[in-house]
Amino acid sequence: MKKLIYVSLLSLGCVGMISAQKKKAVQAPYKVEEASVITTLKFLASDDLKGREPGTPEMEMAARYLEDVLQKNGIKPYFSTYRDTLSNMTVPAYNIVGVLEGTDPKLKKEFVVIGAHYDHIGLAKETVNGDNIYNGADDNATGTTTVAELVNYYGKVKSNKRSILFCFFSGEEKGLLGSKHLAAKLKEQNFPVYTMLNFEMTGVPLGDGLLAYLTGYGRSNMADKLNEYAGKKIIGSNAFEMQYQLFRASDNYPFWQEFNIPAHTLCTTEMTAFKYYHQLGDEFDVMDTKHMTDFIQQMIPVVEKTVNAPSKEIVLKK
Repeated sequence: MKKLIYVSLLSLGCVGMISAQKKKAVQAPYKVEEASVITTLKFLASDDLKGREPGTPEMEMAARYLEDVLQKNGIKPYFSTYRDTLSNMTVPAYNIVGVLEGTDPKLKKEFVVIGAHYDHIGLAKETVNGDNIYNGADDNATGTTTVAELVNYYGKVKSNKRSILFCFFSGEEKGLLGSKHLAAKLKEQNFPVYTMLNFEMTGVPLGDGLLAYLTGYGRSNMADKLNEYAGKKIIGSNAFEMQYQLFRASDNYPFWQEFNIPAHTLCTTEMTAFKYYHQLGDEFDVMDTKHMTDFIQQMIPVVEKTVNAPSKEIVLKK
């Protein structure tokens, strides 16, 4: 009898161990797959898309691809469809916008905007060494890929207490037209935005011991909070960015203007060292996808803590 009881207890112990192992396996940290990063980046920067010029059939291909990323992850259209038609362009151009409602009854009424522009400058007037396509790999297929991977993450875990607005902007290269259009449109709707994280040129390692720099570094405490969320200093400032006011040169800026909120761009490319900015050589082959994968992996817990903070911890500096 005692032997049977012992065996039964032992069996229960084994079941408990197996259950614990299964639970542990389910809770394993999310892993960003480099193969997924490569697939999206290679498509967006391919010759087939001919430089992603708004109003072209190739830009339509890019838009459909991003719509599919949102749809397959269960991210709903924010408007009646994913397409937000730009009112400030003469050719057909669309922001692609999806929304993931937050899980907290109170915090879900606040939004974090996560964005990147997916357009580039199209074709060169003259062919150089057989090439006339501005592929725009770093600018900004990389930032678009970064946001697409965050969509993949939240599509699986749906752990966001605040609501998230995922935005792929068009018309950035024409003067931030997509983000200007959308920010003004949302302002008219009294859109309850908390903060905005924009990603641009994330395909090349910064190389100064930091993972990325934040445009408009001193305008808010965002860098400090992101470093706190990361548990180490991964975000810094950048001399080139400050000299040329890159804070005003990307899609964060219209949101800062319209809403007076912390709205910044994260970038990993050192502009003084990257020789392919708006050049024909900005192609997939010169991107570092291992770096990109690591960057996105490190951004996930940072974004998690941003969207789930119990209060608005990121604030403008007075």
